[in-house]
Amino acid sequence: MSQLKSLIRVSKPAERLLKPLHVPHKLLMGPGPSNAPPRVLAALAMPLLGHLHPEFCEIMDDVKAGIQYAFQTCNPVTLAISGTGHAAMEAALCNAVEPNDVVVIAQNGIWGQRAADMALRNGANVKTIVKPPGEVFNLHEFAQALEVHKPKLMFVCHGESSSGSLQPLEGIGELCHRHGCLLLVDTVASLGGAPVFTDKMEIDIIYSGSQKVLGAPPGTAPISFSPRAIEKLKNRTTKVRSYYFDMNELSNYWACDGAEARRYHHTGPISSVYALREGLAGLAEEGLAECWDRHQRLAETLWQGLENMGLKLLIADKVL
Repeated sequence: MSQLKSLIRVSKPAERLLKPLHVPHKLLMGPGPSNAPPRVLAALAMPLLGHLHPEFCEIMDDVKAGIQYAFQTCNPVTLAISGTGHAAMEAALCNAVEPNDVVVIAQNGIWGQRAADMALRNGANVKTIVKPPGEVFNLHEFAQALEVHKPKLMFVCHGESSSGSLQPLEGIGELCHRHGCLLLVDTVASLGGAPVFTDKMEIDIIYSGSQKVLGAPPGTAPISFSPRAIEKLKNRTTKVRSYYFDMNELSNYWACDGAEARRYHHTGPISSVYALREGLAGLAEEGLAECWDRHQRLAETLWQGLENMGLKLLIADKVL
């Protein structure tokens, strides 16, 4: 051992790491992350559990129930991806897309662009319908894209945070299913802040993030798959390209597949799951309808304040 020490010189640690951590208090004004409420911050300081301890599995079950409530769905395969909203987008696409599948992306901002990029990386034949930032699509435009391209998957961003638009979702799912197409919806910026009814709107795959309306830190991403989407997953002719995001594996870890026991898949982000649980609990205590109303009132206050300053909103129709 002494000879080894004489041969190896350990480099010095960075001076910056020897100083105490200082994080300033800031009022976060972007679409996310948002300032976390005290109960969420307190959850992050709770003792760590093992990722398969019975007590942690109970917390996972709380999170599943909370996500089902937030999405307004009864989908059994409903869980939280270990990662940010981008991870949920990746998980949705890599599970739903096989090589050469035609995928239509409704693109009116950055998130449509990102979805198109990810779909291409998964081997999809990507077709886009494009609107300028701030504008949204109508049912005729969706119907035309379905008739022309005959896709297996349609991507729509509900709350496009790069422009501030809110895409109406009513009728899109029914249109997609009439054409044998699945509907994938991004609600990272909108979940909890604007009405969405996953089952009633016939949405097949829906995902969000923890760090916006839910008020938890980034790092967990709610996601839900309809029975129709799970059927497509089960009938794949190729393996899901990502092991980490494979819903066949994740649905077992989250006890969504009806199996007797959970298998080890990965080490879940324990503290982040605690925080998400508390964010969802806060939403449940306030009530979804009340939370939607509060965000609408605050949005109207913001719009009025901006216009009073002489600024012009990018969105011409405030309903959108």
